[in-house]
Amino acid sequence: MGMRYNGRPFDSGDFAKDFEAAAVESIKEQLWERFSAIRHPDTGEFPTVLVLGEALDDLRLSIEGSPQLLALVKDKMSDNEQASTVFLPLQQGSPKAFLSYSFDDRELAETVARALMADGIDTWWAEWEIRSGDSLRRKIDEGLGNCTHFIVLLTPSAMQKPWVQQEMDAGLVRRISGQARFIALRYGVAARELPPLLSGMLSPELDAARLDEGVRNLVNDIHGVTRKPQLGAAPIAAVQPATGYSKVATAIAKIFVEETSDAMFSHPQKGVDELAATIEASEEDIEDALH
Repeated sequence: MGMRYNGRPFDSGDFAKDFEAAAVESIKEQLWERFSAIRHPDTGEFPTVLVLGEALDDLRLSIEGSPQLLALVKDKMSDNEQASTVFLPLQQGSPKAFLSYSFDDRELAETVARALMADGIDTWWAEWEIRSGDSLRRKIDEGLGNCTHFIVLLTPSAMQKPWVQQEMDAGLVRRISGQARFIALRYGVAARELPPLLSGMLSPELDAARLDEGVRNLVNDIHGVTRKPQLGAAPIAAVQPATGYSKVATAIAKIFVEETSDAMFSHPQKGVDELAATIEASEEDIEDALH
């Protein structure tokens, strides 16, 4: 009986392809983990990292973030890594969103669209933009061409719609070219169910029980509002000058200085046991410090 691989007769070509595919996925995961973990020390911002390519000689990166964060990322890259990376500075000015959705999810899409509009995000939604007699393709192209943020509402229904898939392709093209951010907004879809091209991107989830909170987080992300708490003041450390004496001896001297009323040698008077209780040291340590 000959060798078998994956239940089939061994074929060196199949084995090599599977081996390379596994190596590619491992390297892509390492690259994503390496660069997505870079954090700007002042703002707390993390980059959005997309690893592209299906072969070892075709791997490339798309990294999005503020100019300050991108400069930090570049400092941690080799020249070859920078040459194979597209750096996408975050868009400045008022954001414009394009909302892609399945008609089956019209009510949810309207909730999201109205919330975005209410919080200063000019949103292209088909129900508002396309009128009787309009060219669907032309109106959609206009919306895509002007958007700074492409948002796709991914539901079990939307995942099966060819029209949504086509709009996603257009949104990814704009993202890769640095013209728009791509946000996959999940509702009833697990992250593991996303297409491979989206698996390396953070995809926020909407939950029916906390819909307002989910939309609020989306709005904050689009406006660049950090979720990191404000940095407080550092505690003031009480630095004691070096005396050349042990900590116990210094503590004993501090007690006599603070409790004396006349600075006389005999005041105050304290026993070894009393000093030990006050300083929380052993009587042996007190004896050593006094002699």
